Amino acid sequence: MFIANLLIALREGFEASLIVGILIAFVVKSGRRDVLPQLWAGIGLAALLSLGLGAVLTWGPRTLTFQAQEIIGGVLSLVAVALVTWMIFWMGRNARSLKGRLESSLEGSLGRHGSGWGLVWLAALAVGREGMETALFIWATVRSSIENSVALTTAGVVTGLALAVVLGWVVYRGARRIDMRRFFALTGYFLILVTAGIAAYGVGDLQEAGVLPGAFVHAWDLSAALPAAGSPVYWAYVLAQAVFQFSVQPTVLQVIAWWAYLVPVLALFARQVHSSGPPRAAAKTRGAAARTRRTATGTPADR
Repeated sequence: MFIANLLIALREGFEASLIVGILIAFVVKSGRRDVLPQLWAGIGLAALLSLGLGAVLTWGPRTLTFQAQEIIGGVLSLVAVALVTWMIFWMGRNARSLKGRLESSLEGSLGRHGSGWGLVWLAALAVGREGMETALFIWATVRSSIENSVALTTAGVVTGLALAVVLGWVVYRGARRIDMRRFFALTGYFLILVTAGIAAYGVGDLQEAGVLPGAFVHAWDLSAALPAAGSPVYWAYVLAQAVFQFSVQPTVLQVIAWWAYLVPVLALFARQVHSSGPPRAAAKTRGAAARTRRTATGTPADR
């Protein structure tokens, strides 16, 4: 559970830290260190909003009835599925141009507001969007595992976020060049598997609340085949449950939801990943061929 939640928090937190690093680097390189306090104020506001959302999700539903808790949990899980799926495709498409987009927004904000106070809202929106998505997604993924081990789950999330901050600082300092397209492609495949489990888990919550039918119609039941708690196989099951929401007793509707999400999203993402690389190579090949033809035939002036 520690490793599973660490990886999830690292992937989600790195996006937010990457955006923070780009914002700070542009302000420093532009010679506008005087507006850094405003930038940090916006980042701090985004962090407070994200923490507030996490606190509401964690402690808010506990005062509600069981049915209300399950409905809220199921709906928010499906909302997390939609947001994370959108984010996976958006980052895969804009990983290379993210820096330019943010710097363009910063330049416009500094031009319109010489004092730099416009950066408060720009930073709050840019970082807050990632922070809110991170809070919702992490809450959705750790809901089941936190019941088994609060300490390990919390430690995994905190460690993952801390590593994300360190990695963002490394990128900011330029100590290491990271292929963003490759990084987000590899982690995107991982997140799709995780998100498929969240979709199935959310459907299960709605079934338990009576919103969806088939709560007692199970696709299979492997609970009797589980070994003792000390067995390596049992710990593999615990890990799969924590990361991918694997269940030994899923309902038929949960299995359908898992496959209905996984197959099309995985196919579309694989198409996006493979189509983002070859066109560049093809363009380079065409350019080289054109230069070769011009050299062989000579320019109009030479003729």
